[in-house]
Amino acid sequence: MEAPKDLYIPPEALEVCLETFEGPLDLLLYLIKKQNLDILDIPIAGITKQYMTYIDMMQELKLELAAEYLLMAAMLAEIKSRMLLPHKKIEEEEGDPRAELVRRLQEYERYKKVAEGIEKLPRMDRDWHELIVDFKKLPSLKPPPTVQLEMIVKAFAEVMHRIEVTAIHEIRRDSLSVRDRMSRVLSFSNG
Repeated sequence: MEAPKDLYIPPEALEVCLETFEGPLDLLLYLIKKQNLDILDIPIAGITKQYMTYIDMMQELKLELAAEYLLMAAMLAEIKSRMLLPHKKIEEEEGDPRAELVRRLQEYERYKKVAEGIEKLPRMDRDWHELIVDFKKLPSLKPPPTVQLEMIVKAFAEVMHRIEVTAIHEIRRDSLSVRDRMSRVLSFSNG
């Protein structure tokens, strides 16, 4: 038996990670719907065989089976074995052994449909997020000044004039002798 196309098994999976089957009841419902069967009229032998095949396939893929899957397999095997017993003994003891399984499947299917409906509803803080902006804390942006071409030309001319005015000057040191300085100082003092 091949794995269903919607069966997702991640590489290096250590647990049963099935996209379609969330639990053993999901797998059972999948097998029943695949054969277009009524839940009330489950052919236990065929479903049990397919269920066990899927469990074997999961073991071959080295997936660690959840205890729930094995428990469901044991339950199906028990129901199958009871179906093989004479019908008079079964009816005297418990009635139809499939009744509890059918009840659980129907209840599970109802819960699953309700859960899918709830999942489709919009949730606060999941589908949208409120953005709060304090405009007082934002720096105020000034619009750029309107500038005409004449103003740009004038500003450029001023910059060029400043460059000319602040041209680099070479400063030379005057060479003066000590004698010249002494005579200058004496001339001021006599003065």
